[in-house]
Amino acid sequence: MTILTKTTLRHAALGLCAAVAFSGASVAAQAADISGAGATFPYPIYSKWADAYKKQTDVGLNYQSIGSGGGIKQIKAKTVTFGASDMPLKPQELDEAGLVQWPQIMGGVVPVINLKGLKSGEIKLSGTVLGNIYLGEVKKWNDDQIKALNPGVNLPNTAIAPVYRSDGSGTNFLFTDYLSKASPKFGTQIGANTSVQWPAGIGAKGNEGVANMVKQTEGAIGYVEYAYAKQNNIPYAALKNKDGNVVMPTIQAFQAAAANADWANAKGYYVILTDEPGAESWPITGASFILMHKAPQDPATATEALKFFDWAFKDGGKLASDLDYVPMPDNVVQMIRKTWADQIKAGDKPVWTAAATK
Repeated sequence: MTILTKTTLRHAALGLCAAVAFSGASVAAQAADISGAGATFPYPIYSKWADAYKKQTDVGLNYQSIGSGGGIKQIKAKTVTFGASDMPLKPQELDEAGLVQWPQIMGGVVPVINLKGLKSGEIKLSGTVLGNIYLGEVKKWNDDQIKALNPGVNLPNTAIAPVYRSDGSGTNFLFTDYLSKASPKFGTQIGANTSVQWPAGIGAKGNEGVANMVKQTEGAIGYVEYAYAKQNNIPYAALKNKDGNVVMPTIQAFQAAAANADWANAKGYYVILTDEPGAESWPITGASFILMHKAPQDPATATEALKFFDWAFKDGGKLASDLDYVPMPDNVVQMIRKTWADQIKAGDKPVWTAAATK
């Protein structure tokens, strides 16, 4: 399996198109290339899918990993074929903007740490303690609140340096949504959004910015998507979940968190998977969503985009699992295909029907 390099991820975090915009296609294929922008959370898998799909079809994907807020702005401005966001838009906002939304992939966000000699999972945290760290109230790694969760661990008297995403992002939304649910105090004072006013810590742009700041700052803690932490060997903390069990981020833990999601009854697929019950559930699990116009300006390119996403559902599962993302369940995929046929149209003609029978 080809692993994304740090350089590739650096360009992604800067909103560039490296590793996803492909050249060498015929003029016809270039005309059909798909443009998208948004969430950094799914960038590793979208890049892998794009590479494999390009080899099979000669159709490229130009995806700018600029954060969910940027993706929402660009799709609303009609400058891209699709937007991607880890914060689902509410049904009213979708209707007002003439957009269709669906979940494409699921994964997890993890708190990454820099403490000498401690490896992944050797520090245990809870949502309450994490909230207090980011509120600036827990200032040392040997604070009694952290000690209580880590009996027998030699915690240093090191200052905690919280690192947060300075750009508007779905990773911010998932993290702050979890903290708001697990810590009422955090929910009241800060709340959940793609961008919030942090009372303490150091801001950094993108996953790589957060990761680099954590790696170069002794005592730092930050948050990135699991695939990024794993590929770059950044130590992360275990978390106490809603059921009171300490869990590690794994594909099974993400699946457990998603097990009770009621997609069928969620208008616009508006489902948030943070702080879900379940003995094995990872508490910062989330879906990443695709946004497209119900009446696309360029139906041919919209068709190509739907072909790509359909291919990802059918043939991209192993690539997703290899990067510790969770593919959408088959029954949800069938609902999504029906949504495409019912809602994305060129005139009166369903774009997806045309794509599927082509």
